[in-house]
Amino acid sequence: MDSVIRDISLFPSGENKIEWVRRNMPLLNGILADFEREKPFAGLTIGLSVHLEAKTAYLCRVLQSGGANMIVTGSNPLSTQDDVAAALVHGNWESTPMHVYALHGCTAEEYEQNIDRVLSHTPDILIDDGGDLVSGVMDRFPALKAHILGGCEETTTGVIRLKAMEKAGVLPFPMMDVNDADCKHLFDNRYGTGQSVFDGIDRTTNLIVAGKTCVVAGYGWCGKGVAMRAKGLGAHVIVTEVDPVKAIEAIMDGFAVMPMQQAAGVGDLFITVTGDRDVITAEHFTHMKNGAILCNAGHFDVEVDVKWLREHARERRDMKPNIEGFRLDEDRWVYVLAEGRLVNLASGDGHPAEIMDMSFAIQALSARFIAQQGRTLEKRLYAVPRDIDEQVARQKLAAMGVKVDTLTPEQAEYLQSWRV
Repeated sequence: MDSVIRDISLFPSGENKIEWVRRNMPLLNGILADFEREKPFAGLTIGLSVHLEAKTAYLCRVLQSGGANMIVTGSNPLSTQDDVAAALVHGNWESTPMHVYALHGCTAEEYEQNIDRVLSHTPDILIDDGGDLVSGVMDRFPALKAHILGGCEETTTGVIRLKAMEKAGVLPFPMMDVNDADCKHLFDNRYGTGQSVFDGIDRTTNLIVAGKTCVVAGYGWCGKGVAMRAKGLGAHVIVTEVDPVKAIEAIMDGFAVMPMQQAAGVGDLFITVTGDRDVITAEHFTHMKNGAILCNAGHFDVEVDVKWLREHARERRDMKPNIEGFRLDEDRWVYVLAEGRLVNLASGDGHPAEIMDMSFAIQALSARFIAQQGRTLEKRLYAVPRDIDEQVARQKLAAMGVKVDTLTPEQAEYLQSWRV
């Protein structure tokens, strides 16, 4: 297959990883069986740009089982796992090889080339994480606008970009806002991010969290999850926010709230989860303690100004894999994890399989919706249909062995009536 990967001989390790997550993703297993029977993507090409690790690879195989021709790349230079990419190119006894363009540690230029390679296959449906495929269509492949049925966006950053396109009247085709589906953001953004961020931090630094002051920048669903886990690990937690409502929420959840300028001088561990740029910059570095550790859990590497550190620090040193040290003055160092990229994926394996089982179930069913309805939809951002959200929730509860109550006809009628 036409592919750009690191080393095809790595495929056995990647295959083992995919098999492990398959055993822990019952929702996708059920959808795979449905897709094998229905073939909703027969004759269609799906271009996918999502963090390329084992759970994403299994999603690719589920979509392939529905008849899709899968063209795959990663959505971050450091989150691609080369052995997983090799497994998708190699294929196994029950899945055919795929076109994969992804390298761990690729340059920005190579990353963009891989996005372009996916788009050069003229995909019918896009599955995006951060908006790079859609942006590639807008900037370099405008002829695809009339061809693509639509797509799905996985994360907050990408949804922000799509909303900006929609507001400007330039969104080229219908897109599904997977990120804001309840069975995605309530669990993936909160519990998935919370656990995977500290998994990445712990395996990289091998330092204790308890007793440290942890500064969490941003109190959206991801920030809530990070703050919750930091508190559970014994940290003193400070939240920084620009939204006054979220700031009050953080206070009532038991956290201190203050500006980053003030937090910079007291924090031991800084985690950015805002989705915006220039959250921690030169004006903050100058106030930080010796030994402060900085990392990012937002999609792009723009939240911590690592470029300024590299240009202005008196000394730079690789302390250990994924830890860069910067000496700011005579005896004061700060440390950046994973180059300021997504710490949970660049320094770890990302969200737990059971969490991504829900998120990718939403993705798979939303992609089927686009395959079936794309030509009838307007060029705008669509919420995931409620019945898809509820289907995933019901199936997740069944997989957990949990039953819930149902409304009686009288209760259902009461809730629809204006009379008491």
